[in-house]
Amino acid sequence: MTAVTDPGTAAARATDAILEDTLRGTARGIVVDSPPGAGKSTLVVRAALELASAGRPLMVVAQTNAQVDDLVVRLAEKAPGLPVGRLHSSDSDPYDKVLDGLDNVRKSAKAADLAGLDIVISTAAKWAHVKNVEPWGHAIVDEAYQMRSDALLAVAGLFERALFVGDPGQLDPFSIVGADQWAGLSYDPSASAVSTLLAHNPELPQHRLPVSWRLPASAAPLVSQAFYPYTPFRSGTDHGDRRLSFGVPSDGSGPDRVLDEAAESGWGLLELPARHTPRTDPEAVRAVALVVRRLLDRGGAATSERGPGPVPVTADRVAVGTAHRDQAAAVRAALAELGVTGVAVDTANRLQGREFDVTVVLHPLSGRPDATAFHLETGRLCVLASRHRHACVVVCREGVADLLDEHPSTEPVQLGVTVKFPDGWEANHAVLAHLAEHRVHWAP
Repeated sequence: MTAVTDPGTAAARATDAILEDTLRGTARGIVVDSPPGAGKSTLVVRAALELASAGRPLMVVAQTNAQVDDLVVRLAEKAPGLPVGRLHSSDSDPYDKVLDGLDNVRKSAKAADLAGLDIVISTAAKWAHVKNVEPWGHAIVDEAYQMRSDALLAVAGLFERALFVGDPGQLDPFSIVGADQWAGLSYDPSASAVSTLLAHNPELPQHRLPVSWRLPASAAPLVSQAFYPYTPFRSGTDHGDRRLSFGVPSDGSGPDRVLDEAAESGWGLLELPARHTPRTDPEAVRAVALVVRRLLDRGGAATSERGPGPVPVTADRVAVGTAHRDQAAAVRAALAELGVTGVAVDTANRLQGREFDVTVVLHPLSGRPDATAFHLETGRLCVLASRHRHACVVVCREGVADLLDEHPSTEPVQLGVTVKFPDGWEANHAVLAHLAEHRVHWAP
């Protein structure tokens, strides 16, 4: 079979194969791996509508209330006449109030009230409390790699067949307790739903979406090679399809020079002098804030395949990513001092699934004396490096490459545990090597 050169055709073929397996296949589960910005939510919505139109009622499982509400709104936009159920908790503010304006959406805290609807959507946590109902023939599990296997076990009795869609490069499911005692066991509750599902059912059909419509041609090759070596993907756009420009020339400062480099190449590394620092490194935090301030002051404008002319890069199209919440809080305070509001500033965990024109990242290993498993986690760096449509600027202390070489992994080897590849050490080196070509030294 010859390779498809047109990304739109390649993506359409992959989607058709997934829908064919979903509608006419016999396997109890289908797994779809999706790289960042490959149209995962679009696939979930389309599969749900196709199943509903074929007369097959289904339940949809998402991981957060925000994801659930987003899917409900998308379904309502695509099929205004289709009855959709939003199963919610009994909290005082259980769903986004925008749902109240959708005539085809019925909301209830009881599954029995939504019986007979074509599609019922809720979080995994809420579905786990649903008992004594007739099982659905079909289920779609969105963000399946963010779902722990114990959460899947709690809802598995509610459906007969399921489509699992998720991004294997994102952060592993969060657990508030240590899970070392289960490591290597086939029923490790801290493992992702997909890894446990495939461990017990290796024969299940596996598909992947081959095109990222978010990442530009400057970013897709690096992210694919560093984080998705066994499931490669490409950008839906080519070099020159997108352009970032500024209405105000550079003032020659480090933040301006790194912005010019990022506008030209898609990547920029603002490297501060080597130093061991507190986690909320004041110089690095201020550097991040200054890059954002200058981006807005210089009238950044983005040209892309979405429209004929340049669109202003406003604060809501910019994000700052950090490893820790206290770092995010420090950046917010620094931005407030500079009079910047409206920029999304959060940890990698909370930025998962979101998309921006430009991102500014405080490198997880910047200024650290050691390289811990937390800071080396592949998914954390993957999320931080894959939120942008145009450019990503990384702020970092010099010396991270040396730090990595001085701190090889000392995590205990556990029998029966599948080794994640690439590991964080290798992925960090790959990203740093690429960023080194776009480095701007700055001593503030």
